[in-house]
Amino acid sequence: MNLKPWLFAALLPCSAIAAGNQGALSISSSSFTDGGVIALQQVGPDPACGAGEERTPQLSWDNLPAGTQSLALVMFDPDGGKGIGVVHWIAYNIDPAQDGLKEGAAGITGQGVTVGRNSRGTLSYRGPCPPAGDNPHHYALTLIATDLPLGTLPEGLDRNGLLELLQGHALGAQSLVGRYGH
Repeated sequence: MNLKPWLFAALLPCSAIAAGNQGALSISSSSFTDGGVIALQQVGPDPACGAGEERTPQLSWDNLPAGTQSLALVMFDPDGGKGIGVVHWIAYNIDPAQDGLKEGAAGITGQGVTVGRNSRGTLSYRGPCPPAGDNPHHYALTLIATDLPLGTLPEGLDRNGLLELLQGHALGAQSLVGRYGH
């Protein structure tokens, strides 16, 4: 997928902390393809957004870097918030022995995942819901492999807090970008 320069800049904090084996790591989803439209099941429940189910997307990963002890996910909309971006989902302390997450399985903290604060400050997944009439927004879902043991990262982190604690601990990252608009 050919990323626009502004999208690349929005993802830069994640890619800047990822070192080494970046090319080997892969992330995919049966909920949407890279560059494709995000399914209504993942969209926010507001009728103005399409009345989605606000379910977390299904995710699969492969080729984790050697030494991976835990995984983190960040779903960020660089088009949202009138240009400053919107965090839709933070999830971490994910066991790398899993080969993925089932659709709807990680919207709140539970067995196998700690969910951090989205831009609204809630500890939950927030489905896409761009303003009506906007161009479709881009939702970058970034998987970060870390050398931090499971349970090391505390509850309640936001994007900035997570990225700060991952400095020096990221082993690689890969992104999947979906689009949504109405």
